[in-house]
Amino acid sequence: MKPAAFTYHRASSVRDAVGLLGELGPEEPKILAGGQSLVAMMNFRMARPGHLVDITRVPGLAGIRREGDVLRIGALTTHRAVEKADLGPDFRVLSEAMRWVGHLPIRTRGTVGGSIAHADATAEWCLLAVLLDAVVVAEGPAGRREIPAGEFFLGPFTTALDPDEVIVEIVFPRPAPRAALTEYADRRGDFAVVAAGADLDTGSVVLGGVGTVPLLLRDAGTPDEIADVPDLRDEPGAPASYRRGLVRTLVARARTEAGSPRTGGDGPGVHRTTGAGAADG
Repeated sequence: MKPAAFTYHRASSVRDAVGLLGELGPEEPKILAGGQSLVAMMNFRMARPGHLVDITRVPGLAGIRREGDVLRIGALTTHRAVEKADLGPDFRVLSEAMRWVGHLPIRTRGTVGGSIAHADATAEWCLLAVLLDAVVVAEGPAGRREIPAGEFFLGPFTTALDPDEVIVEIVFPRPAPRAALTEYADRRGDFAVVAAGADLDTGSVVLGGVGTVPLLLRDAGTPDEIADVPDLRDEPGAPASYRRGLVRTLVARARTEAGSPRTGGDGPGVHRTTGAGAADG
């Protein structure tokens, strides 16, 4: 399929993009970064923006830098760039998780900021941002503001961004040497049915695929207690009872891997299971 008609704009700077979003606001413009989610939705007519504001050539929005215990990732940084980066043991879970973002062509073009803005409840970046207490930095007409990841995701593909704001970076404020992410998908490269992350240093667990936004559990209990999440998504082919079994299995696995030393290969910090038999109970 082909997208509905739209007008294309190329922004030269963040301020230029913000100005275009404000000017075109009534016609529902969308930011184009990696385009790996938005363009597909446009092709299926699930999204019909009247205008696309392309920020892919805006300088200064890509890159990874460490400032003491703080890690800053520019919004236009690709998944592949994070995957290949040497983030050290403190943030290695981020680079390891990138292996499970779709397939290589998607990781090569898709961006961190684009994934956060898209707000898929099973997306790796959304889960990691919530689990690790990241801050989303956005710029709008009034300047920059910082939005805690726990307050950023409001509903299905809905965020706290104002219509005329642009994500400029994602900030991870503390090391996470004992964090892990696990997922289950029917096939490698598919969207996860359920995902779970654990941070042993904070005792937190995050779940994806169980609701409309990433679910963060502070001081989480046992896998059985966590699996007793109310109002689990119930869909054909993945009923609530099936998701409950996946939650139980993946939380236990995430905690085990979070406490294990990195040994190469897929890395115990990230694990994805595909096919039948991943859920216990």
